Amino acid sequence: MRTPKFDEVKVGDALPTLRLAPINRTTLALYAGASGDHNPIHIDLDFARRARMPDVFAHGMLSAAYLGRLLTGWVPQQQLRRVSVRFTGITQLGHVPTCTGRIVEKFQEAGEKRVKVEIGCANQYGEDKILGEAVVALE
Repeated sequence: MRTPKFDEVKVGDALPTLRLAPINRTTLALYAGASGDHNPIHIDLDFARRARMPDVFAHGMLSAAYLGRLLTGWVPQQQLRRVSVRFTGITQLGHVPTCTGRIVEKFQEAGEKRVKVEIGCANQYGEDKILGEAVVALE
């Protein structure tokens, strides 16, 4: 991975898009095991239906993890200074997560050159599921 330089990027530049496989039950089970989040709403169909949901659905933090992959596919993890997200929708089984980012500001802080990046994860219908921003240090 070639890390971008501060002088090479500009406001409006997009990060490389991260497209993922459709969400399925195996993905949810593996994420539950890896994260320790075994909330039955995400892995137990009967529980989800009792909660008046049509089926299980993805953990919100799974989408947040995908946004982390988007960022660390662009720069090494040690260059991340802040990441904040808010959940805006439910990712259902079969949804295809797509993570995007766009530089919205360049600035200097704490003796570093930094960029602010708007980030988001949406499904194949363009429906936002998680939105946020990150601050990244660049050389």
